[in-house]
Amino acid sequence: MKKYLYLILLLLQSVATYAHVGSAGVQMQAQAGSYKVLVSITPPDVIPGTAQVSVFIEYGEARKVSVRPIYFYSGDKGAPTSDPLAPVAGQKGQFQGAVWLMEPGSSSAQISIEGIQGDASLIIPIVAVSTAERDMPKGLGISLSILGLLLFLLMITTIGASVSDGLLKPGQSLTPAQKRKRWINMGIATAVCSLILYGGSSWWDSWAAEYKQWLYKPLKAKTAIIEADSQRVFQLKIDTTNWDHRMKRSMLSTLIPDHGKIMHTFLVRTPTLDAFAHVHPDRRDSLTFEAVLPDLPAGKYLVYSDIVQYSGFAETIVDTLVINTKPSKRISKALSEDDTYIITDPLDTPGKVPMGENVVICGKPGTKTVFKDGSYAIWEGKPDKALEAGKPYQLNFEIFNPDNSPCFPEPYLGMLGHAVIVRSDGSVYIHLHPSGSYSMAAGQSFENRISDTAHVAKWPQANVFRDSIDRHLANLKAMPTIDREIFLMKEMGMYNVTEGGMTGMDHATRISFPYAFPKGGQYRIFLQIKRNEKVLTGAFDVKVTDPVTL
Repeated sequence: MKKYLYLILLLLQSVATYAHVGSAGVQMQAQAGSYKVLVSITPPDVIPGTAQVSVFIEYGEARKVSVRPIYFYSGDKGAPTSDPLAPVAGQKGQFQGAVWLMEPGSSSAQISIEGIQGDASLIIPIVAVSTAERDMPKGLGISLSILGLLLFLLMITTIGASVSDGLLKPGQSLTPAQKRKRWINMGIATAVCSLILYGGSSWWDSWAAEYKQWLYKPLKAKTAIIEADSQRVFQLKIDTTNWDHRMKRSMLSTLIPDHGKIMHTFLVRTPTLDAFAHVHPDRRDSLTFEAVLPDLPAGKYLVYSDIVQYSGFAETIVDTLVINTKPSKRISKALSEDDTYIITDPLDTPGKVPMGENVVICGKPGTKTVFKDGSYAIWEGKPDKALEAGKPYQLNFEIFNPDNSPCFPEPYLGMLGHAVIVRSDGSVYIHLHPSGSYSMAAGQSFENRISDTAHVAKWPQANVFRDSIDRHLANLKAMPTIDREIFLMKEMGMYNVTEGGMTGMDHATRISFPYAFPKGGQYRIFLQIKRNEKVLTGAFDVKVTDPVTL
């Protein structure tokens, strides 16, 4: 048991931050058997705690929906029984409830559905870490203190009476010796009870200090621009200061690829959000990741780098980077085919953008954004209507060719499309897919763990595992693009073997991203698709308001 607890604490210490920034909720749109399901989960900020779960059956008729937590280390065999979710009154197909998360680290929620179309289930990865502390309300603290003092005095007087007044027969009075005995025993009781209270207080303080020690702390990394062969290279070095050697080896050597990449990095110029890049640094060693830097203009950039651990624990490393070196003319030729960048309007100043090869004009809901090849995307919605924070939305985009005919996007990293959402101040960042806001690699990791019957997960040998992942990534790079995309789609369950094509496009050229904006503010959405073997990026702006409280 002690070893098991150490493994949990080891995982929590080794994590950087949970996946994405400022957006703890998880949304999933998936096909569970014959049911099309939209799930939204808000994990607690203190572990143990309850995660709020909402399930909407978009297609199919469910009689019962239940949920249970599954932890990576204990797996399916060590998971508790399911708890039913309550139907929402007046909302057909909607169910709500809560699930307890008792362990920190990599967790998941298993949704089970029983209905007319049969039984089905699906897994939603959840990051369970403590990010906050709870303060006792002042009034409750005073009340408990008064009650504790009364109990303390009552205990002392009871012990004193038990060796004096409690031994008297009716009509008898205490002798001087009995009175001394009462005071002596009350003094001893006072000392013993005080020691017990002091021990309890010390125990509580030690647990509180330990809780603070394992409280979520962002992983530190240093990013820089270096010169290599007359090219600008983006470099990220993870800072492992104060890390235990075993922790470093365990965490950094057991990363798994997500969408065929060991790391996804996004650079967004701040505060205008008018320059954006999506690159995939290669691992040079356990601490160092590098990628050729696109032809980005000078400025200060927010850096968000996504990684996924073997346990399915997805994390985002955050840093800021200043680019002030001149671009190299050779850079564009060295970019990976999956790496891309754009320049667009500064936030809140539409139309003020220099013309160039990678320039796009930012749009709004209900308007279109034209990609650099002339094709365009329209975001369904009303441009003059703000969205509401905390409410799950389907962000629907229709894609068209330059001649206004429907456009069927090609797979990009195994998906129909990608979307990155950034708040104006950088406090919210998330990388979305049509399947939801969770990591596909995390989902696969839990599916594999559930099929494993071991009660406690075995951690792989770090060096052997890292080498095998590096060979796998090298093999993916060597594949022809079409073969690689089909491989990734099959790996993530996004390929229909029978029909020989992608799944998830219910409305032909429409791409949908489920998401709930965590708080009000100005947001920019970067939409990415692939057409004619070229990655295309568009941008949309949206205003989000906080819900009105009465």
